[in-house]
Amino acid sequence: MNYLANFLTSLSLVFGFVSIIFSLESHFTFASWAIILSVIVDGLDGQIARRNPVPSEFGKELDSLVDVVSFGIAPSVLGYIFIYRSFYFWATLALFIYLFCSVMRLAKFNITPKEKLANYFYGLPTTVSGGLLASFILIYRKGKDISPLPPSIPMIFLFLVLLLTFLMVSRVRYLNLDGLKELFGRKIKLTVLVLLILLIIAAFLRKAGTAVFSLFLIYLLFSPFMIKRINNNLPR
Repeated sequence: MNYLANFLTSLSLVFGFVSIIFSLESHFTFASWAIILSVIVDGLDGQIARRNPVPSEFGKELDSLVDVVSFGIAPSVLGYIFIYRSFYFWATLALFIYLFCSVMRLAKFNITPKEKLANYFYGLPTTVSGGLLASFILIYRKGKDISPLPPSIPMIFLFLVLLLTFLMVSRVRYLNLDGLKELFGRKIKLTVLVLLILLIIAAFLRKAGTAVFSLFLIYLLFSPFMIKRINNNLPR
């Protein structure tokens, strides 16, 4: 199990590195999807790691270091190249703060006692923040053969970066995968199946970026409110 979990963690790193390469080549669609694939692989890695009877300290540290690359550095590079023509200085400053706070978020997670993380995280997970930035760019992607972005898009993107930066280091609680299972109960498999069908339909309609962004946004907005519902249902 540990070997499989570490393999998936390494695969997440591959996707993060590929995203950086695509960003440098201004292939924003591929760079964004690489980050989203890294999010998916990271989730699978976490589920497999939880099934190990003996926790792996090496796997834990490896996962955090990979998350810095895939959900800290990769989204920062992608976002900077996406908007730097419009906001050179502010893009540099905002995305550096985003990177710094993503590292702080991961460090805080590593030192938080696991009994306090039964069903939720403190602060927005870096996977979600990276996925939100990547899926936003999927909606408004641009390339060398496409006209420049409307002036409002870089401003909205910078606002999103700063909002995610604040939420990552905040005390706001967000459901983890165990919390999501607790929330949906036996309907979790049906929920995943429905989401997959909706994503396939959205991809067929060329709205996959909008669909993925909407999923991440729903998690960001409603997850903190669902935690109270889970806690009320737990036996006392």
